[in-house]
Amino acid sequence: MMPPVTRSFRERKSFASRKREVDDIRMKHPNKTPVIVERYKHEKNLPVLDKTKFLVPEELTMGQLISIIRRRLTLRPDQAFFLLVNQKTVATLTLTMSEVYQNEKDEDGFVYMTYASQEMFG
Repeated sequence: MMPPVTRSFRERKSFASRKREVDDIRMKHPNKTPVIVERYKHEKNLPVLDKTKFLVPEELTMGQLISIIRRRLTLRPDQAFFLLVNQKTVATLTLTMSEVYQNEKDEDGFVYMTYASQEMFG
């Protein structure tokens, strides 16, 4: 059975409530990066994550985050997996979350990432 099409985090929450949430998170956890990880809307092969909101230590690298998400998805080693930042770039694996946050955070304060089993261009 196919999972129901769910609305994205941005569609479910207003800008003001997302901004407030980030402000609260950053006050309580100044060394953590608020990240939203969602499945690409046309993805058919990868499962849906059990949660979309992650609080990631800023010293964690993109490579480490990808490993964590792969484990949460319980992917086989031969399953392809891409993680795009802002639906446009595959971040360099050695970048820290602090660097990704500085360069890619949304105006609401979250970093948005999308995962898929194929590269999504166009």
